[in-house]
Amino acid sequence: MNDILNLKGSFSQNAGKQRPGSPKLPKNTTIRSDQIEVLIQDLLEMKEFWQTELFLNGCLVSVYYNKIAAKINRIQGFLSIGSKIPNSSIVGAKFSEGKPKHIITHFVPLSVVEETISVAQKVKLILNEEFNGSTNDEEFNVPNRFDAIDFESYNIPKTRFQKYIVDTAYVEKFDVERSEIEAKRASIVTLYDTGEDTQVLLSKLGIKVLNERIVDRTTVLLDPNYLAILLQKAPYLIAMATENLSELAPSDFYDSYTTSQQMIPDPTSEPTIGVIDTLFDNRVYFGKWVDFHNMIDPNIPTIDADYKHGTAVSSIIVDGPTINPQLDDGCGRFKVRHFGVATNKGFNSFSIIRAIKEIVISNPDIHVWNLSLGSNEEVNENFISAEGAVLDQLQFEHDVIFVIAGTNKQSNEGDKRIGAPADSINSVIVNSVGANNNSAPYSRRGIVLSFFTKPDVSYFGGTTDEFMLVCEPLGQAKVAGTSYAAPWIARKLSYLIDIIGLNKEIAKALLIDSAIGWNNNNDLNELSLKGHGVVPTRIENIIHSMDDEIKFVVSGVSEKYDTYNYNFPVPIYQGKHPYVAKATFCYFPKCSRNQGVDYTNTELDLYFGRFNDKGKFVPLNKNNQSLDEEVHFVYEEDARKLFRKWDNVKHIGEVLTNRTKGKKVYKNPMWGMSIKTKERLNPRDGEGIRFGVVVTLKEITGVNRIEDFIQQCSLRGWIVNRVNVENQIDIYQTAEEDIHFDV
Repeated sequence: MNDILNLKGSFSQNAGKQRPGSPKLPKNTTIRSDQIEVLIQDLLEMKEFWQTELFLNGCLVSVYYNKIAAKINRIQGFLSIGSKIPNSSIVGAKFSEGKPKHIITHFVPLSVVEETISVAQKVKLILNEEFNGSTNDEEFNVPNRFDAIDFESYNIPKTRFQKYIVDTAYVEKFDVERSEIEAKRASIVTLYDTGEDTQVLLSKLGIKVLNERIVDRTTVLLDPNYLAILLQKAPYLIAMATENLSELAPSDFYDSYTTSQQMIPDPTSEPTIGVIDTLFDNRVYFGKWVDFHNMIDPNIPTIDADYKHGTAVSSIIVDGPTINPQLDDGCGRFKVRHFGVATNKGFNSFSIIRAIKEIVISNPDIHVWNLSLGSNEEVNENFISAEGAVLDQLQFEHDVIFVIAGTNKQSNEGDKRIGAPADSINSVIVNSVGANNNSAPYSRRGIVLSFFTKPDVSYFGGTTDEFMLVCEPLGQAKVAGTSYAAPWIARKLSYLIDIIGLNKEIAKALLIDSAIGWNNNNDLNELSLKGHGVVPTRIENIIHSMDDEIKFVVSGVSEKYDTYNYNFPVPIYQGKHPYVAKATFCYFPKCSRNQGVDYTNTELDLYFGRFNDKGKFVPLNKNNQSLDEEVHFVYEEDARKLFRKWDNVKHIGEVLTNRTKGKKVYKNPMWGMSIKTKERLNPRDGEGIRFGVVVTLKEITGVNRIEDFIQQCSLRGWIVNRVNVENQIDIYQTAEEDIHFDV
């Protein structure tokens, strides 16, 4: 097998040359003045409604689109504030029921609604007088069509008129969104961001919120009485809400216990994995390997069952291969810092959110965290859970990665969506398979927000045909569940990060790439249950490649619109590149829960391929969305489906068949990589985001050309490091040694 190669070199940064052109109507579109009149009437109703709601210093107006709207297709004229485009006033986004269409909520001053009505009336007048009441794309998109119109006489700029016409092509109506949740239990409620302090805003409604009940600036914990008041007086303020107390998802299928007499050496310099779970029993045989912290309120009574789940999870992380020899991954043993935050009966979502923040920030030496707790309730289809959002924020701000169980269902339940926090986008979500690699019957389904691939991967978690063995307080137990698949993935990530020394972006990309293999499966049913695939058992199959493969990793930082390097010397033989290629790409974006379905703030788009003889970049997957040579129109829904737009994990790859032939070598024989950065909200959310790419080149005739590749890379300025396991272990152990100086 070949070592993986770590290529270190500089990526160039380019601010890009994108300049917005004049507004254009989509092809085969006609806009009539009566369509604008309908929108004017909607806005007049908005004005009337918000003139009576005086306690709020502005208006919440929802725009109903007729499709999933790309950023460029969202309103540019309606609700604009001076020179600011309406995008800056977005406070929430969701999809409509049925065929998904965007519903995007804005918060604007009442004066903006009034001005929008006035401008829309002028636009309607111009359309009637200058276009006979309607226009289509063939007429409207011709620049000189507007030369004869005296826009000054209508007291409106030409560009503003064009924006309103184009907006009308995408907008169905304007309305006010109202929450329909029931006030039966305490709930974690997120309000639309109106710029006013949440405590002050709620106090105007007679709702008092103490500091300890605040998650962040727009999210609070409300008891049923206060929630009922909010629903009665201002239901339109609620962007999202989830019940606070969560019943744990079922995870254990017990058979019988056997007494464990195993022996284990004392821990030395092994890496530490963080575990957030139920309680841990220090009396087990591996107790010295676990640093246990009880985070549960001492006033809450505990019973023996509260120690089972957490102890079992930590037993896999510490000594899983000894207990389950058939699952020996080659990673060795790991120490655990275990934080008990829940009992066996359930957990308090609000308390766990606060606890996780405190735990991660207070333990910066831990890079990999295992969270095998999950809610029995399904995640919402229009927003990320509060727990998931906290994990995403922590992973954006800190050098940590979470591994989370995909949650389970009862044997008598039908299809069921995954439960919080398995909707965390930045985390690695793990579902279970049996020994035959088929999905375990208790597995629940993604996708998250109708788009994101969750779970990320799958792994053996035990089934009733072949249980997982764990150590619990009473001895060895037979169990099954995603709770017991996740710790195996945490072990592998810790090995890659803490021992091999890879950053979390590369580690996650390698893990997912190993699960995909050369089977680029796009079957939605399979993706929703197994994610990108089943991770190999042995760590060697992740950190090595086959003899006929060249696998290399590169990482970088996005600082501007285009981050690129066009200097990858793919080997040439007999005038051809005798390879098929694939690439897996990962990054950890900043996320905004209050943006609903438009959750990730930053899009990094991967382009990898060659330059033809005309100097045009030809990506592997024919993704031309953002190439500068020409305009490439792609519907937003297609861009998400085909090119994973806005997803923080992307995989592009070719298929190897008996007909595969070598690729033509162009005048410029180098291959290139480009990362295009786009923003949804703030223009600098993506600055400084790290990314990791795993590229695999497979020689179609089975020849090993890795030495040629290494030599060519070195000649072109790349520093090539072999990811050699033995060397990295020596380096790790040396770094962990205590040095004593004679005084």
